[in-house]
Amino acid sequence: MTEPDQALEPQVKKGKKEKSVKALPTTPDEIEALIRRQKRNQRKAWAEGYMTAITAMLRPGDLVMDCGANMGVVTELLAATGADVLAYEPDPYAFSILEQKFANAPNVTLVNAAVGVGTGTIRLMRADNFGDNPDGASVKSTILDGGRRIDAENAVEVTLLDFPTLVREQVAARGEIAFIKMDIEGAELDILEALDREDLFTNIRALVAETHERKFKDLRDRYKALREVVAAKYPAGKVNLDWI
Repeated sequence: MTEPDQALEPQVKKGKKEKSVKALPTTPDEIEALIRRQKRNQRKAWAEGYMTAITAMLRPGDLVMDCGANMGVVTELLAATGADVLAYEPDPYAFSILEQKFANAPNVTLVNAAVGVGTGTIRLMRADNFGDNPDGASVKSTILDGGRRIDAENAVEVTLLDFPTLVREQVAARGEIAFIKMDIEGAELDILEALDREDLFTNIRALVAETHERKFKDLRDRYKALREVVAAKYPAGKVNLDWI
C-alpha cells in the first residue's frame, strides 16, 4: 500500500473508549426538559458575553451595585475594573465569605442587608438543604414566602433596605449608576416595578436581573406584565430580565 493510500485509510485510535450515544428525548416531559436546558444554556452564554461587555465598559469612578452578591463571583469581576462596587448580601453565611474575599479591596463596599421595597427587618428563609451544603444552598435564600424547596422554619432576621431610595441617593451623589446586577430570589419583582413606576431607570446605564417565575407561581402574571412593560419601554441592553 502506498503512502497516499495509507493516508486515506480510516485512522483508529487505540486505547480510547467509544463515546456512548445519548438517546433522544421521546416523551413530552423529556422534550420539555431538553427545551428548558437549551434555553438556560442560551441565557448562560448571553450572560457571560454581556458581562464581558460590561466589564470592558466600566472605568474607575463608575458606580456599580451587585444585589445578591452571594459568594462574590460577579463582585470580583466588577471590582477588577476599578469601578466602585456596592455589594449587598443578606445571608450571614455568604456575607462572611465576602468579608474574607474582599478584605483588601478598597473599591468594594459590602452591605449585609437584603434589598427590597421598604425598610426595617425581615425574615430571610433558607433552602431545605442549607445544613448539608451551605455554599451551594445559600444562593436560594429568600425574603419571599412560598418559594420552592425553602424551609420557612430555617430563617434569620436581616436588615431590609429600600432599593428605590438607594438608587435615588446614589444618582443624586454620582449622577448615574453604571450597572446593576440583581439576583435576589423573587424580591426583584417589587423593586423592578417600583423602578419603572418612579422612572428610576433613566439614570441607570444598564441593569440585569434574574427573575424567578418558576419558583413563585402566584406571581407569574405580574412577571409577565413586567416583561411586557420592560420590552416596550427599554432597549434590551439597558434593562434585561434574562440574567442567570
